[in-house]
Formats: sequence, structure tokens, C-alpha cells
Amino acid sequence: MLHRLRYLMSTTITYSAVLFAAGISSAVAADPTGDWRVADGVANIRVAQCNGSMWGVVAWEKTPGGRDSNNPDPARQSRPTLGMPILIDMKKKAGAEAWEGQVYNAKDGQLYSSTITPTDPDHLEIKGCVLGFLCGGETWTRVAPPIPSSPVNSMAKGTQRPIAPAPAQAPKATTGAVAMAAKPGQKPADQVGDICLLPDIARAR
Repeated sequence: MLHRLRYLMSTTITYSAVLFAAGISSAVAADPTGDWRVADGVANIRVAQCNGSMWGVVAWEKTPGGRDSNNPDPARQSRPTLGMPILIDMKKKAGAEAWEGQVYNAKDGQLYSSTITPTDPDHLEIKGCVLGFLCGGETWTRVAPPIPSSPVNSMAKGTQRPIAPAPAQAPKATTGAVAMAAKPGQKPADQVGDICLLPDIARAR
């Protein structure tokens, strides 16, 4: 009887541990924030929550100095692609670990309906459609961990703790890849920073 009781306790503990681990895995997988390498490897997209919506911008370029030359707005055709919004105002889908909004395709200068879904902690699936059909997608790979809430996010969530004031002037994205070091062995400089403070996103909101 004692042997059977020990067996049942051991089985229960093991089963509970499996469920707990699965719960942790699901929670991690549900976080789309962080830096992601696109499928063809030409850029990293930084995703962060800004005022309750997910936004994604170009955070690194394989070929520095890109310009938004295919934008239909002539005034924006000379803007750097580094720091440019790609995922725009994506809202959480009810009852699903997915976010819906728009994706900007710099190859043709057009916006498309889009959905992002974390398939596991290291992969993010993105799908885009034109007028609800002609859909396509790809999978991005994580290259940096999830991003903690920024001051902008904290204010949006109604956080009561003191919040440091934002800089007087929002940081501006500059041309060139993010992964640059001033000296050999020095940590690469981050030219994008908190994407919630980028001027383009501020105007878009």
C-alpha cells in the first residue's frame, strides 16, 4: 500500500512538473517582442509594444544605407530604411496568441493586412494578405531577447511607479547597420534604441 502511495505521489509530481514547464514554454512563446532576423537574412526587425500595440522597425541592415525609394510618397523616398516601421499598430487577437495589423513592404511601397504569431520562443510567423486573399508569409528567427516595457509602454498600461521623463528630442535613426563597433572588441552601438520614441511611429499614432 505504501509502495503504491509513493508511486502515485511520484507520478503526480512528475505530471505537475510537465504541465508547469509547458505553461512556462507557452508564456515565453507568446512574447513577440525582441529582435528578429527576416527569412532572407537581409535585416533584423525590432518588435516592441507601444501604447498597447505591437510595432516593428528595421533595427539592422545587412547592406547599410538603405532608402525607402519605393514609397509612393515622394517626401519619404529618401528616408533611411534603418528605423523604418515595418509592423504597424498590431492589436492582440481575442483568444489567440497572435497580433493583427499592417505590414509595410519596402519592395513595393505598399501596406498589407498582416498577422504575427510566435510559434515557439525563437520563431515568429508573419503572414500578409492583399484584400483578404493572395496571402503569403515567412518565419523570422529570434536574435535578441524580449524587450522590457519602455516609459511609453508603462504610461499606456497605467503603471503607478515613477517614470523617467522622455528625452527632449526623440532619437533619430541614421544610415548604416546597427551592428557597428567604434573600436575592435567594443560592444556594437545601437542606433535605433527605444522604437516607441522614434518620430515615424509618433506620427503614425
